[in-house]
Amino acid sequence: MTSNEPPDWALPAWDPDFTEGTVRGRPASETPPAAAPVPTAQAELVSAPTPALRILTVSDITRAVRDAIRGDEGLRDVWVEGEVGRVTISSAGHGYFSLKDERSQLSCIWFRDDRLASPFDARVGLRVVAHGRLDVFEPGGVYQLYVSAIQPAGFGDLALRFEALKARLSAEGLFDASRKRPLPLRPVVVGVVTSPSGAVLHDIARVLERRWPLARIVVSPCLVQGDGAAASIARALGRLDRWAERRIAAGRPDDVPMVTILARGGGSLDDLWAFNEEVVVRAVVAHGRPVVSGVGHETDVTLADFAADVRAPTPSAAAELVVPDRTEALDATAALGRRARIAVARRLTELDATVATERRTLVHLHPAARLATALERAGLLLDRATATVDGRLTTGSARVAAAWGRVPVLVGARLDGGGARLGAASAALAALGPQATLDRGYAIVRRSPDGRIVRDPTEAPAGTALAIRLARGEVVAEVAPAPDAGR
Repeated sequence: MTSNEPPDWALPAWDPDFTEGTVRGRPASETPPAAAPVPTAQAELVSAPTPALRILTVSDITRAVRDAIRGDEGLRDVWVEGEVGRVTISSAGHGYFSLKDERSQLSCIWFRDDRLASPFDARVGLRVVAHGRLDVFEPGGVYQLYVSAIQPAGFGDLALRFEALKARLSAEGLFDASRKRPLPLRPVVVGVVTSPSGAVLHDIARVLERRWPLARIVVSPCLVQGDGAAASIARALGRLDRWAERRIAAGRPDDVPMVTILARGGGSLDDLWAFNEEVVVRAVVAHGRPVVSGVGHETDVTLADFAADVRAPTPSAAAELVVPDRTEALDATAALGRRARIAVARRLTELDATVATERRTLVHLHPAARLATALERAGLLLDRATATVDGRLTTGSARVAAAWGRVPVLVGARLDGGGARLGAASAALAALGPQATLDRGYAIVRRSPDGRIVRDPTEAPAGTALAIRLARGEVVAEVAPAPDAGR
């Protein structure tokens, strides 16, 4: 489908009206044809002043064509049938192709998002019906169809109505993914909107009973084909909402469906058309709980599928989507049980270890244990103190005995040394003392009244009583007058 060559409608890179070596499309070597003689009157007319011409630019012409196309209401929403010409896919994912018939061709551009969302693709030689709007690509001066969707030709009026209604409702946002609601995990009550007489209801009930027997079904019957089917489907959806409101008002919220299945068996496009009606689409969007659409077979597509919160390929598949599988739930529960037992066993082991540690701590902290420990410690300290004291006493006694053994020796030595020193000192003292001086014939003269030693004759005038100390005794005398005193 892809090609690196430019589309057929791409303009050439040269201007056909002016190229090098040409004059307005003719080769420069060609001589223009001779002009015919102009009559005098006509010549005068030609030479007369003419009004100024308005010269338009290429952009002016392009904008005029653009405005004309955009101003035509019929070209804003068109369905065009034709054969697909050469197709080119750009690196951005946009598709470029042409639609052609026996006489003309139309350039088309199909943007990436619309192209990827389409169940059909543009292929060379395929006859299709394309939906889109006509507009002008100004830089290239090309008018082209901006395609929003395509489908193979030959589907008829119903297919065109389908695409037109789909485009209009999609523009309103009814098919946006942002408004889709999640399904409940384990619904207690499931609402079913379908025909009560068909096999679809039995298939849904059988699947629900097999997968999740706890779920109950509330059926809101309706027509699913023929005249009045669309209105009947819309009323059935509204009836289910009103019944849920009454159950809540009566204090029975557990009876309210948590999800609704909209279902019908397979059929042709005509058979399924009721699910393409606008009233059904709006009823699905306005429904008070998530809607699972299980209409037709896997290849059947209705507008109700786009409006529903979840699309299932078949009614049975819709039933499988709304409830969990009890086998998986039982397996998950068993796995959770095993994990819980392992976690509990691990926790009990941790608690046993903690209790044992606390028990040992309490035993050590018990008063009797602490007292026994204190007594043991006191005994050890007493033994250590006794041994220390005994050791010190023994050492002290030995030192005392040794000291007493050395005392007489030291005392005798010191007495002998002291006697010798005393004798020497006595001898020195005797040699230096007054007695020794007296022994050499000297005398010590004192005045008897006051005992003062007389060192100068003037200290003892005549008549002074004297005490004279000699080496061996003392003589009393009195100072006589000097011999010269009487002269």
